[in-house]
Amino acid sequence: MSLSTVLFLFLAHLGVGIAFTLALVSSEAGIKFFRFNSGLAAILLAVALAFRPVDGAAGSGVALAALVLCEAALVVYWATIGRLFTKIREAFVWTAIASGTIALVLQALALTADRASGMEALTVASFLTSAVLLGGACTAMILGHWYLVIPSMKVSYLQSMVKLHIVSLVLRVAVVAAAIFVAVVTWQPGLGPSFRHYTQSLDGIFFWMRVLFGLAGPAVLAYLTWETAKIQSTQSATGILYVDLFTVVVGELLAKAVLLATRVPV
Repeated sequence: MSLSTVLFLFLAHLGVGIAFTLALVSSEAGIKFFRFNSGLAAILLAVALAFRPVDGAAGSGVALAALVLCEAALVVYWATIGRLFTKIREAFVWTAIASGTIALVLQALALTADRASGMEALTVASFLTSAVLLGGACTAMILGHWYLVIPSMKVSYLQSMVKLHIVSLVLRVAVVAAAIFVAVVTWQPGLGPSFRHYTQSLDGIFFWMRVLFGLAGPAVLAYLTWETAKIQSTQSATGILYVDLFTVVVGELLAKAVLLATRVPV
């Protein structure tokens, strides 16, 4: 396990996750909103590529090419939004989404090439739900802030993003729970370290911190955000989303570290 691998996976998932949300926000958010978000996603992916590890965690050449294509599509989208290619601009977004998805799937398969098919599938699901959770939390926070820029924007847009965040969190919890269950019940002596033993060891503190900050914390904060969004208190919702994003970021960083240490996609 290396820090560069953790950062590569985290930044790639966050960048691709933000790209996912570009197709979900109403155009009434304005050109500057989409320019900001696409630019942020492009920067994150560029930094991720700079941290690209050489130990195979980046996936195959196809996985790397897919991530580079996602980056290129986002850069073109950012550079042309409001200026050129108006009629085909959505094609760049969907290119980024499709290539980013392919990159994440191939990354997961590369990290679990010698594992059972069940754990491979769970790792793929883990990477995809991680990206959606990160992207949804980040975009929801930025969108909440955007009500200061466009006060007349419908509150339903923020409510929709909070719903996406809640759904992605539920899916993330389900995938993590399934991965833990499979890791515990399928372990046999001599087939690698026991995940049950890991969670009870000193190193297991990282796993419990991941559960606390990355799953339990966002669950409480997402509920509070939804309640404030329902009463159209966008500023309060945005304040809670700042904290929510912080907990999600900490949780997903720890998730990547635990994955590389135990090979369990939590």
